[in-house]
Amino acid sequence: MTREGSEGRGLTRGKRIAAHCALISLSVVFLTPLVWLVTSSLKTDKQIFKFPPEWIPSPLTFQNYPAGLTFIPFWRYLLNTSIICVLSVLGTVLSCSLVAYGLARIRWRGRNALFYILLSTMMLPFQVTMVPLFVVFAKLGWVDTFLPLVVPRFFGSAFYIFLMRQFFLTIPHDLSEAARIDGCSEWDIYWRIVLPLSKPVLAAVGLFAFMAAWNDYIGPLIYLTDQRNYTLALGLASFSSQYGSYPGMLMAVTTVMTLPIIVLFFFAQRTFIQGITLTGIKG
Repeated sequence: MTREGSEGRGLTRGKRIAAHCALISLSVVFLTPLVWLVTSSLKTDKQIFKFPPEWIPSPLTFQNYPAGLTFIPFWRYLLNTSIICVLSVLGTVLSCSLVAYGLARIRWRGRNALFYILLSTMMLPFQVTMVPLFVVFAKLGWVDTFLPLVVPRFFGSAFYIFLMRQFFLTIPHDLSEAARIDGCSEWDIYWRIVLPLSKPVLAAVGLFAFMAAWNDYIGPLIYLTDQRNYTLALGLASFSSQYGSYPGMLMAVTTVMTLPIIVLFFFAQRTFIQGITLTGIKG
């Protein structure tokens, strides 16, 4: 091995070590609040406010979990949140994939201009459309129901449409042409060819939509007034404001609320990352 080759390999190894050290440092920074949340859920209220703080509680207190889950109607909030999440994911994946297919796989005049107009709507913050949307839903009689939180998901989202369109562009058009020769309609091509090949981006969009619905606070706060319809995010906020003297139970319930997102990400991690990385190859 030449001297230049050994120096190049050593330099590459040094870059990798530096990159790994940077990633580990950032991971520690981002994991610290989560670790503090979990450990606090296993402490008594006095231990939580102890200074200097104790990272490892002694003794471990598991009473916060059953107490917190029964102190508030947790399972009712979980059911409401699950219904909204499932319908939101179905509506988002179906509507956005249809629009993205039309923008990526079908040639028609003005599709690029419409795509740019669609992207421009991402510049509008939610606060701009919040009041007009509330007026519309109030006139429809949808306030204090799940409809304002679910129905808009069936009309597409610019960001998710963008992700799916970019992925659909990477699928060879020869497959679509061969299917048309065999007599397939556009719906058959979309349903039988494009969607089965787009599992990574479908998983990525589905995970994004699930997290958005699971963690949504402002939407339920605006449209839900009956506590029986509260979601987990709104229920926890109400619990924190009314019963702030029970931090241990609050930490325990928050930990339980966080677990589904962590588990879902770990199970769909490979597909999720693949769906994100492949959306910028062509477009």
